[in-house]
Amino acid sequence: MPHEVLLDVSDLPPPEPLEQTLDAAEALKPGQYLRMLHRRDPCMLFGNLDNNHFNYFQRPGLTSAVEVFIWRENDTEAETAVQLIIGEAIDTSR
Repeated sequence: MPHEVLLDVSDLPPPEPLEQTLDAAEALKPGQYLRMLHRRDPCMLFGNLDNNHFNYFQRPGLTSAVEVFIWRENDTEAETAVQLIIGEAIDTSR
């Protein structure tokens, strides 16, 4: 099973990026993570993720302004896959 689900919301008008990202996160299966590409900082997203028991990591994107990796809390397989991509440990304490 592929670990990554890619979602590019860079060209969508608000509130579609937020809505599509939350829908895609809810659809994640165990071991999967979402890689969301956006043209700007999705600040409205993070509180929603925290409230719905998701972890995330944000960094500047390679092909977009921002990349956000999202996975379910306690999904160590997905978290490990993200750590391998970003090359560092992830602090999920917020």
